[in-house]
Amino acid sequence: MNRITEITKLDILDLFQNGLEIDEFFQISTVKYNYYGRIEEIDFLERLYDLERMPSFDSRFLNAEQDIRQHTVNNDDYPYCWVFKDKRFGLQDGSDEVYLKFLCEIFHPAVRYDRGYWKEFLVAINKLLQNDGYEIYPVDKISNRDVYGWRIYQEEDNALFIPYSQRNAKDIKEKKIVLSIKRKARKQIYQFLEKYNIEYQVTDETGWNYNTKVEVDVFNEIRQFYVPKCYNDHNEYIETADLQAFILSTSPFCVLDAIEFFSKQSISDDFEPQINSILKLNEIPFQLNNGKIMSIFDNQINKNSLASIQEVGLKELLQEASKYYDENNLQIAVEKLWDAFERLKTYYCSSTVDKKESANKIIKDMSNDQQPFIDLFEKEFHELTSLGNNFRIRHHETTKTDIQDKRHYEYFYRRCLSLISTAIQYLDGRSI
Repeated sequence: MNRITEITKLDILDLFQNGLEIDEFFQISTVKYNYYGRIEEIDFLERLYDLERMPSFDSRFLNAEQDIRQHTVNNDDYPYCWVFKDKRFGLQDGSDEVYLKFLCEIFHPAVRYDRGYWKEFLVAINKLLQNDGYEIYPVDKISNRDVYGWRIYQEEDNALFIPYSQRNAKDIKEKKIVLSIKRKARKQIYQFLEKYNIEYQVTDETGWNYNTKVEVDVFNEIRQFYVPKCYNDHNEYIETADLQAFILSTSPFCVLDAIEFFSKQSISDDFEPQINSILKLNEIPFQLNNGKIMSIFDNQINKNSLASIQEVGLKELLQEASKYYDENNLQIAVEKLWDAFERLKTYYCSSTVDKKESANKIIKDMSNDQQPFIDLFEKEFHELTSLGNNFRIRHHETTKTDIQDKRHYEYFYRRCLSLISTAIQYLDGRSI
């Protein structure tokens, strides 16, 4: 079922045809941006479609490539944005996946015109897509420029942000999570955060303007959960509001909290990759992912692999499973992941391909046609299916073996995710 409505598609088409109103230099102006960016229109389309295999609407030509070249290059008599209504490209009546892939390509670094208003158009298009449950987001970088993919839009609630040390307080107390950060690494982290510790002006309730720094906001956020403390020269654990003292001499888990809160305050796209580089350099087994510190051993779906999935239902289930896992709701996470596993089996289903044939194609592609790997993955598909049939993965299946131990949920989650993570790398004939 497609979610993107006719209204949203018309609004997006209107943006490209008539432009976008922006507030520029204290006045409203209308700006435009070509959907094919800095390359030729036909070159843009060839990045997405095999034009030579598509039909021509002009009887004089053998295929769409010749047809389009005649009417957009030689004669230039097709109206601007004609492609959005051309049935051959499936943008008007086709699947959401086709439409979203087209939009993402508009903002690809090789396509977009960086001196143009592409960022403003991306923001405007995202606002429209979010009404229908999607968003375009950065999934990778090429030459230090963002490459975009699409995902199911999950509106953030207004719940209080819980920092790492508090989200994992029980496991830290029971020493299930152990961490040490050497002084050299702490100095690097402090120097990095200090770069983002900018001074800015705010206005209080009385209208008084005053200057403050990001660290003040960070400490205020921390105080909602605990008193920020550090060790002084006498080895006393005392309250502090000094960023350097805090980072150099507090609990390592509080350092992770500070990173998260600085990330919340930062508007720079470079914050996350740069802090992750510092963590990796110092062999600290954590990374910042969408504003949250996570262990690198948390076996979640690779962001790039998720972005490459072109089937809405499968992508949505995997996103939901990951979300519930991050929230430590393992029961629902496992249920969503098993639903994703069943959905994965149907990936190639059509009027001529049933579920078993679809699953066999996935296994064949994963195995590179090597019989030992075919046997391996066939066995794993079969065993995971048996687990789903015999254990109470879905809470409404009351006649099956109940799962009461959280560690068993963890096992089910990681085992199923391991297979899915491998399988999705081979979907649609993708290679290494």
